[in-house]
Amino acid sequence: MTNIKPDLRPERPHFSSGPCAKPPGWTAAALATESLGRSHRSKLGKARLKRCIDLMRANLKLPDTHRIGIVPGSDTGAFEMAMWTMLGARPVTALAWESFGEGWVTDAVKQLKIDPTVIRADYGQLPDLGQVDWSNDVLFTWNGTTSGVRVPDGEWIARDREGLSFADATSAVFAYDLPWDRIDVATFSWQKVLGGEGAHGVLILGPRAVERLESYTPAWPLPKVFRLTSKGKLIEGIFSGETINTPSMLAVEDAIAALEWVESIGGLDGAIQRCTANAAALEAIVDQRGWLGHLAADPASRSKTSVCLTVEGADEARIKKMAALLEEQGAAFDIAGYRDAPPGLRIWCGATVDASDIEKLGPWLDWAYAQSE
Repeated sequence: MTNIKPDLRPERPHFSSGPCAKPPGWTAAALATESLGRSHRSKLGKARLKRCIDLMRANLKLPDTHRIGIVPGSDTGAFEMAMWTMLGARPVTALAWESFGEGWVTDAVKQLKIDPTVIRADYGQLPDLGQVDWSNDVLFTWNGTTSGVRVPDGEWIARDREGLSFADATSAVFAYDLPWDRIDVATFSWQKVLGGEGAHGVLILGPRAVERLESYTPAWPLPKVFRLTSKGKLIEGIFSGETINTPSMLAVEDAIAALEWVESIGGLDGAIQRCTANAAALEAIVDQRGWLGHLAADPASRSKTSVCLTVEGADEARIKKMAALLEEQGAAFDIAGYRDAPPGLRIWCGATVDASDIEKLGPWLDWAYAQSE
């Protein structure tokens, strides 16, 4: 640790876990603008929305069996849409080991008033996945953004499951090769690994989820923005670019630009390689410092996107001071841990971050730790 400021700063000190860093080389001037000021239901508007969906499908290697829809409300809106429209047909199990998983428990209990089986673990830990009863519908976060804990793979999801698997995958999509044959419902937001703008969510439905939607009517009323069926049939237009409500075409164009960037680096494989390199660069920083550690103690369930770090002897006030010092110096933006998580740092290592910037971050963490004493 040192009180001497490092000479080198990260060129892009954007390590926020959402909204995340824009893709390298991004400029607003490079965005296509022909769709702006036009109806999203015009021929051009529909074509651009479909372009966005097609790029997501190609880059994610998503099978034709799964549908992709652009919906309101970011990842939260997409996941709540899935819960409100499909839960209630079977018993429910909810897994919670961080803030957003706990939020889905609250929705199920207090809003939908169903009585789920809840399997919890503390921050930094993963629940015993072997406890899950797959005759139930199962809600879980694939990658816990606020705890840095993820499920290790999809092997724990039963192939012969009777219930549906609902994966909040917002910090996992484009960072892991997800097993789509094990996922019935997945949600994410462009603002995470793509570095896109917020407000819009993405809802991915497998065939078993579509079957549920077309065969089951929930007991509770559905807001208009949640309605995915009409007269007992899926509204297919939602999954070809006919959005439920008016989208921001500027946000759509920004997502298209991010997806074209992913395509240019080799698609999903290239994005995974960048995430892996970034996480390794941060791991090296942690390994070299006794005062830094991982909130997720088990490497097998440690996120490589939202990496949550413990800081020896630091309370919430010291973490805030460290984060403020780094922001003042233009060395790192928005790296204090999530408000409900144990005090610590949270550094985004998704594909839009450069490993060279993470490497430059280490000496600045030393400086901020020394300055905050």
